[in-house]
Amino acid sequence: MTMTKRSPLALAVLALLEEAPMHPYRIQQLIALRGKDKVINVSQRASLYSTVDRLARDGLIRVLETERDGQRPERSIYEISDAGRVTARGWLREMLSVPKNGFPDFHAALAHAPMLEPAELAALLRTRCDTVACEVAELEKELELASAYLPRVVLLDAELIARTRSIELGFLRDALAGLDSGGMTWTRQSLAALALRQDAPSQDSVSQDAKH
Repeated sequence: MTMTKRSPLALAVLALLEEAPMHPYRIQQLIALRGKDKVINVSQRASLYSTVDRLARDGLIRVLETERDGQRPERSIYEISDAGRVTARGWLREMLSVPKNGFPDFHAALAHAPMLEPAELAALLRTRCDTVACEVAELEKELELASAYLPRVVLLDAELIARTRSIELGFLRDALAGLDSGGMTWTRQSLAALALRQDAPSQDSVSQDAKH
């Protein structure tokens, strides 16, 4: 049987239903109210309902009851199953202990930064740097306020985001310093020469090929 693919959203659904039975709209509300929408993409309600349907199909959650509120359509209230609890803990253990490489857009763009002129790259990174600096200040302020009344364990994701963005901010400032000082520069000619050197076969490989 095809099982639901592990995802942050699927784990969030199971985790919230572990707390109490609820309908999908309430799940979406709680993710946003608790600030977890910074790490779980719940902006598209259709994605949430698709995830709920898959979890129900695979027996990880089930409908507890259906309620009607006035003229609104019926809403199903879901609860987690024993299989859902086992699955959620398995996902959680793996996600916490095993690093997984991602392919962020920014990293991919940096890999192709030499396509731009140094001045253009500097202008773009400076714009990003200003944005990230504002984000870091806001994240740190939110974290400070929340830590006054919430235990650290429920803020670990926010803490990691703040630290990660702070590291990115430091990286951007360092890269900009290199660009502004001229210590990091390039030309079309220098890149073309580099490409030729990288593409040219080494003498050792040529010698090995000649022997065969």
